[in-house]
Amino acid sequence: MRRVLAIGATSAIAGAVLRLMAAKGDSLYLVGRNARQLDAIAADLRIRGADFVGHETMDVNDTAAHGAMIARAEATLDGLDLAFIAHGTLPDQRECEDSAERTLAELATNALSTIALLTPLASRFEARRAGCIAVITSVAGDRGRASNYVYGAAKAALGVFLGGLRQRLHGAGVAVVTIKPGFVDTPMTARFSKGPLWTKPENLAPAILRAIERRKDVIYVPCFWFWIMLAIRALPEAVFKRIKL
Repeated sequence: MRRVLAIGATSAIAGAVLRLMAAKGDSLYLVGRNARQLDAIAADLRIRGADFVGHETMDVNDTAAHGAMIARAEATLDGLDLAFIAHGTLPDQRECEDSAERTLAELATNALSTIALLTPLASRFEARRAGCIAVITSVAGDRGRASNYVYGAAKAALGVFLGGLRQRLHGAGVAVVTIKPGFVDTPMTARFSKGPLWTKPENLAPAILRAIERRKDVIYVPCFWFWIMLAIRALPEAVFKRIKL
């Protein structure tokens, strides 16, 4: 049985993973913005077999609230074995291009808020010399594209931070798992037309849970995205800038 703090618990991907954790009898502490959704998710997870489910609302951009939330989760669960961070937004790139304020707000939500959460979490796990931190980022962070470079920049910054954190915590026996989904059909991506590369959150959840349990470093889900992004990263800039992606 794991003691799990899940931040961004109302996201579609997080929900799919949490349902699998509940079936394994894990104890869960859920954090999200929408109280009504959290109530419904918590009730469902209890039915699915979770040993315990607690929850609270929090805006991740309220960094001053992070420390107290983490302390409450740790006290409620009598310790933490896993911190699972899955919150984020998918901004409208054109709106960001027209507004520096919007761009900075999206960078704050998709990168800085997570970095702020990871800082005290890392210190707690490092002191215990055990545990796992798992964070959902995106393949968008592998290379900047005209269609979503604000979002991609946030995920790239987060990826570099996670890489350094992984190296720092390795000697303390703490795993840091970077999870990079490709195109996922969720409410956040409802405005996009869907093609053969798209998948559902429930199709990703088993691979994500396996990566956490096996303490993997970096995973692409579905796994074919590793090869797609390898090819995209290998393109020379002189070629890449001419391609519309």
